[in-house]
Amino acid sequence: MIPAKPTQRRRKTAETPAQTLLRPEMQASIHRKTRSAHDEERSQDYAETIADLIDACGEARATDIAKRLGVTHVTVIKTIARLQRDGFVTTRPYRSIFLTDQGRKLAEEARRRHAIVLEFLIALGVKPETAAVDAEGIEHHVSAETLEVFQRFIKQKSS
Repeated sequence: MIPAKPTQRRRKTAETPAQTLLRPEMQASIHRKTRSAHDEERSQDYAETIADLIDACGEARATDIAKRLGVTHVTVIKTIARLQRDGFVTTRPYRSIFLTDQGRKLAEEARRRHAIVLEFLIALGVKPETAAVDAEGIEHHVSAETLEVFQRFIKQKSS
């Protein structure tokens, strides 16, 4: 904060910026959790995309994943290495990318969450095109409890 010039009057505020700062360890913990959540989102998106490609085309190649996710081939390769380390995929040189049982389970859960959110938004009256875009982000952040409420709403609306 820039100190006020002697001739300027400072506005009184309830808190100064220094008082609103979190303790460093608390702020670092929040950022670690956020980064972890983003990694989990990325894993879900990749697993879902790989499953979609395998189911539709019989294989998932890095170039196809890059096109579908709007990222570079290099980004896909780096992320696939992390997914392999985490046990979600297997790869072989110059071959397709394969989901492990754990990766297939992650993909199916991501698909399920996505479908519920999409159907809920459409049931609310959101245009399908808009709902598809919004569901892509919401699906990662909605709790199991909220998903259950979404499902009950959908069932009630369709009855």
